[in-house]
Amino acid sequence: MDVCIDIKLEPVQLPVMASKSQQLQVRLTPEQKKRLKRLATAAGQDVSSYVLSRVLPPSQKRFEELLTLLSEGEDTRYVLASLNDLLSELGPGELRPALAHAEVGRLSPFLGNYVAAMVEQACYLNGLPPPPWTATVAPLDRPHFAAPWPGLRLHLLKAAPVPFKRRNLFVDAAVGSRV
Repeated sequence: MDVCIDIKLEPVQLPVMASKSQQLQVRLTPEQKKRLKRLATAAGQDVSSYVLSRVLPPSQKRFEELLTLLSEGEDTRYVLASLNDLLSELGPGELRPALAHAEVGRLSPFLGNYVAAMVEQACYLNGLPPPPWTATVAPLDRPHFAAPWPGLRLHLLKAAPVPFKRRNLFVDAAVGSRV
Protein backbone atom coordinates (compact mmCIF):
# COMPACT_ATOMS: atom_id res chain seq x y z
CA MET A 1 0.00 0.00 0.00
CA ASP A 2 1.37 3.40 -0.96
CA VAL A 3 1.30 6.36 1.41
CA CYS A 4 1.27 9.90 0.08
CA ILE A 5 3.21 12.57 1.96
CA ASP A 6 2.42 16.19 1.26
CA ILE A 7 5.56 18.25 1.60
CA LYS A 8 4.32 21.72 2.39
CA LEU A 9 6.76 24.46 1.59
CA GLU A 10 6.24 27.29 4.05
CA PRO A 11 7.04 30.86 2.93
CA VAL A 12 10.54 31.76 4.07
CA GLN A 13 12.40 35.03 3.59
CA LEU A 14 15.75 34.43 1.98
CA PRO A 15 17.96 37.24 0.77
CA VAL A 16 18.06 35.92 -2.79
CA MET A 17 15.67 33.02 -3.26
CA ALA A 18 11.93 33.33 -3.93
CA SER A 19 9.43 32.47 -1.19
CA LYS A 20 8.10 28.94 -1.07
CA SER A 21 4.56 28.68 -2.37
CA GLN A 22 4.35 25.21 -3.94
CA GLN A 23 3.95 21.69 -2.65
CA LEU A 24 5.17 18.32 -3.89
CA GLN A 25 3.55 14.94 -3.38
CA VAL A 26 5.72 11.84 -3.07
CA ARG A 27 4.41 8.27 -2.98
CA LEU A 28 6.04 6.05 -0.36
CA THR A 29 5.49 2.72 1.30
CA PRO A 30 4.46 2.87 4.98
CA GLU A 31 7.95 1.64 5.92
CA GLN A 32 9.60 4.40 3.89
CA LYS A 33 7.39 7.00 5.54
CA LYS A 34 8.28 5.72 9.03
CA ARG A 35 11.97 5.72 8.13
CA LEU A 36 11.80 9.28 6.80
CA LYS A 37 10.05 10.42 9.98
CA ARG A 38 12.74 8.74 12.12
CA LEU A 39 15.55 10.28 10.08
CA ALA A 40 13.94 13.72 10.19
CA THR A 41 13.42 13.49 13.95
CA ALA A 42 17.03 12.38 14.45
CA ALA A 43 18.16 15.39 12.40
CA GLY A 44 15.95 17.73 14.44
CA GLN A 45 13.81 18.64 11.43
CA ASP A 46 10.31 18.11 10.18
CA VAL A 47 9.93 15.72 7.23
CA SER A 48 9.62 18.53 4.65
CA SER A 49 12.78 20.28 5.83
CA TYR A 50 14.66 17.00 6.04
CA VAL A 51 13.73 15.94 2.49
CA LEU A 52 14.53 19.39 1.09
CA SER A 53 17.91 19.45 2.84
CA ARG A 54 18.78 16.16 1.12
CA VAL A 55 17.47 17.09 -2.32
CA LEU A 56 18.74 20.68 -2.26
CA PRO A 57 21.75 20.70 0.07
CA PRO A 58 22.67 24.01 1.77
CA SER A 59 25.94 24.16 -0.19
CA GLN A 60 24.01 24.03 -3.48
CA LYS A 61 21.74 26.84 -2.30
CA ARG A 62 24.75 28.89 -1.22
CA PHE A 63 26.41 28.37 -4.62
CA GLU A 64 23.22 29.51 -6.37
CA GLU A 65 22.97 32.55 -4.07
CA LEU A 66 26.55 33.57 -4.86
CA LEU A 67 25.91 33.27 -8.60
CA THR A 68 22.82 35.43 -8.20
CA LEU A 69 24.81 38.05 -6.29
CA LEU A 70 27.42 38.09 -9.07
CA SER A 71 24.72 38.49 -11.72
CA GLU A 72 23.18 41.38 -9.77
CA GLY A 73 26.46 43.28 -9.76
CA GLU A 74 27.36 42.92 -6.09
CA ASP A 75 30.99 43.69 -5.22
CA THR A 76 32.62 40.86 -7.17
CA ARG A 77 35.74 40.77 -4.99
CA TYR A 78 33.74 39.82 -1.91
CA VAL A 79 31.40 37.45 -3.71
CA LEU A 80 34.31 35.65 -5.41
CA ALA A 81 36.06 35.47 -2.02
CA SER A 82 32.91 33.88 -0.57
CA LEU A 83 32.81 31.46 -3.49
CA ASN A 84 36.46 30.61 -2.81
CA ASP A 85 35.59 29.93 0.83
CA LEU A 86 32.67 27.69 -0.16
CA LEU A 87 34.70 25.70 -2.68
CA SER A 88 37.56 25.32 -0.20
CA GLU A 89 35.26 23.96 2.51
CA LEU A 90 33.54 21.29 0.41
CA GLY A 91 34.88 17.77 0.19
CA PRO A 92 34.38 15.46 -2.81
CA GLY A 93 31.06 14.13 -1.53
CA GLU A 94 29.59 17.62 -1.14
CA LEU A 95 31.24 19.24 -4.14
CA ARG A 96 29.52 17.22 -6.86
CA PRO A 97 25.89 17.94 -5.79
CA ALA A 98 26.64 21.55 -4.84
CA LEU A 99 28.08 22.38 -8.27
CA ALA A 100 26.02 20.11 -10.51
CA HIS A 101 24.01 22.97 -11.99
CA ALA A 102 24.84 26.61 -12.54
CA GLU A 103 23.17 29.43 -14.42
CA VAL A 104 26.30 31.22 -15.60
CA GLY A 105 24.67 32.58 -18.77
CA ARG A 106 23.50 35.63 -16.85
CA LEU A 107 27.09 36.47 -15.85
CA SER A 108 29.51 38.53 -17.89
CA PRO A 109 31.97 36.47 -19.96
CA PHE A 110 34.72 37.38 -17.48
CA LEU A 111 32.74 36.29 -14.41
CA GLY A 112 31.37 33.19 -16.13
CA ASN A 113 34.93 32.11 -16.93
CA TYR A 114 36.19 33.00 -13.46
CA VAL A 115 33.46 30.93 -11.79
CA ALA A 116 33.99 28.03 -14.21
CA ALA A 117 37.76 28.10 -13.60
CA MET A 118 37.27 28.15 -9.83
CA VAL A 119 34.88 25.20 -10.05
CA GLU A 120 37.22 23.27 -12.37
CA GLN A 121 40.15 23.92 -10.01
CA ALA A 122 38.13 22.81 -6.95
CA CYS A 123 37.08 19.64 -8.76
CA TYR A 124 40.68 18.93 -9.79
CA LEU A 125 41.88 19.39 -6.19
CA ASN A 126 39.21 16.90 -5.03
CA GLY A 127 39.91 14.34 -7.75
CA LEU A 128 36.59 14.88 -9.51
CA PRO A 129 35.71 15.66 -13.11
CA PRO A 130 34.25 19.16 -13.50
CA PRO A 131 30.49 19.44 -13.94
CA PRO A 132 29.37 19.43 -17.60
CA TRP A 133 28.13 23.03 -17.49
CA THR A 134 31.71 24.31 -17.26
CA ALA A 135 32.34 23.11 -20.83
CA THR A 136 29.55 25.41 -22.06
CA VAL A 137 31.44 28.52 -20.95
CA ALA A 138 33.55 29.74 -23.88
CA PRO A 139 37.04 30.98 -22.93
CA LEU A 140 37.73 34.70 -23.07
CA ASP A 141 38.80 36.04 -26.46
CA ARG A 142 41.64 38.06 -24.96
CA PRO A 143 43.88 37.44 -21.96
CA HIS A 144 42.88 39.00 -18.67
CA PHE A 145 45.67 39.66 -16.18
CA ALA A 146 44.86 40.06 -12.49
CA ALA A 147 47.43 42.84 -12.12
CA PRO A 148 47.66 45.81 -14.47
CA TRP A 149 51.46 46.06 -14.35
CA PRO A 150 53.22 44.65 -17.43
CA GLY A 151 56.18 43.60 -15.28
CA LEU A 152 54.02 41.03 -13.49
CA ARG A 153 52.62 39.41 -16.60
CA LEU A 154 55.39 36.82 -16.93
CA HIS A 155 54.86 35.80 -13.30
CA LEU A 156 51.08 35.52 -13.82
CA LEU A 157 51.57 33.52 -17.02
CA LYS A 158 53.61 31.00 -15.04
CA ALA A 159 51.67 31.05 -11.75
CA ALA A 160 48.09 30.76 -12.97
CA PRO A 161 46.52 27.32 -12.42
CA VAL A 162 45.74 25.39 -15.62
CA PRO A 163 41.93 25.83 -15.48
CA PHE A 164 42.45 29.60 -15.37
CA LYS A 165 45.04 29.57 -18.17
CA ARG A 166 42.68 27.57 -20.41
CA ARG A 167 40.14 30.32 -19.94
CA ASN A 168 42.63 33.11 -20.66
CA LEU A 169 42.62 34.23 -17.02
CA PHE A 170 46.00 34.88 -15.44
CA VAL A 171 45.82 35.07 -11.66
CA ASP A 172 48.29 34.56 -8.84
CA ALA A 173 46.05 32.57 -6.53
CA ALA A 174 43.32 30.00 -6.97
CA VAL A 175 40.82 28.06 -4.89
CA GLY A 176 41.97 27.64 -1.33
CA SER A 177 44.40 30.55 -1.26
CA ARG A 178 44.12 34.26 -0.67
CA VAL A 179 46.22 37.16 -1.84
